[in-house]
Amino acid sequence: MERTLFDEDHELFRDIAREFDERTVSPHYAEWDRLHMMDRSVWTSAGEQGLLGLAVPEEFGGTGMPDYRFRMVLDEEFARSNHLAVALAFHLQDDLVLPHLLAHGSDDLKERWLPGMVSGEIVTSCAWTEPGAGSDLRGIRTRAVRDGDDWLITGQKVFIGNGISGDASLVLARTDGSSGRGSSDAFSLFMVGKGEGYSPGRQLDKMGLRASDTAELFFDDVRVPGADLVGEVGQGLRYSLEQLPQARLGIAVAATALARASYEQTVRYVSERSAFGERVLDFQNTRHVLADILTEIRVTEGFVDRAVLAFNAGSLTPVDAAQVKLWASERATSITDRCLQLHGGYGYILEYPVSQAFLAARLLTIFGGTSEIMRESIGRSIADQPTRRK
Repeated sequence: MERTLFDEDHELFRDIAREFDERTVSPHYAEWDRLHMMDRSVWTSAGEQGLLGLAVPEEFGGTGMPDYRFRMVLDEEFARSNHLAVALAFHLQDDLVLPHLLAHGSDDLKERWLPGMVSGEIVTSCAWTEPGAGSDLRGIRTRAVRDGDDWLITGQKVFIGNGISGDASLVLARTDGSSGRGSSDAFSLFMVGKGEGYSPGRQLDKMGLRASDTAELFFDDVRVPGADLVGEVGQGLRYSLEQLPQARLGIAVAATALARASYEQTVRYVSERSAFGERVLDFQNTRHVLADILTEIRVTEGFVDRAVLAFNAGSLTPVDAAQVKLWASERATSITDRCLQLHGGYGYILEYPVSQAFLAARLLTIFGGTSEIMRESIGRSIADQPTRRK
């Protein structure tokens, strides 16, 4: 069965993405991995090639192209060359920060931030998670207190991708003055520039995806103008839940691309590697493992492709997104594990792509909401359905 998701325009975009990866990313990726930091030039180069902020309207410097299939193409090319850290860094801006500004940002916010995000001159992060609040956003303690026309933000964020390299952060803070788990109207969103006073903490030493930076952020009575509020006071949690389908779809797309790339790399490896006088591919166990993997990938691609088309049509629900994120991320974890096993001892060596893919995949069942949270979201929707009688 031929995959029919992409058309000629997407394949032309793939050529641009592949050339960008080969010319701008590949020569430097190993050094970025060692430093835990991509060079900022990768962002401006991506902007010059039209790879960032595809959904941004032309009036703010974008192309007004919300078709998510173009985003998929980027992930597939980065995964093919084992550069998923770049893909996820871009995801943080395009699938988390950008949708909130497009949907709820004032004209002033859009004019200040969107052109730079499209050109790559501005890099942003999404500051939601905290030491005591990861998937449970209602446990956030960072507070924003009114001070005249401004707000004073105080708190600590953790696991913030692009936290050190970023120029601004989309901050979720408590604005109702309460403590404990907040109500649905207890939180607000702010687009805060680093120049307004927040500071990155230590760079976190991750087990995988090390070419992108992840950090803590500290806010100590950071004075934020009222104009930095995104949307309305008390609507931050609702906005974040509203945009979760895109964020989770992005993770599912990355997971699927990673699984496919790992499979193809493994087929090449076992075709060239010999043991006991035969190619590893000629052993029945190898062929059976690969048969299972390929079947799982085809099923996953079909599921994710349908989800992308639903997103493009505006009909992808939070539960749909939870299902596709759960399935794709769990499959990527399982598939990269089996691919590593087929590499034998070499699979445990970091210079081999499969070991990097294995480490990258492990994040995807955590990032954007853990698999346990996905199951709970799906389970609640089942429990909320009316009982069907025969």
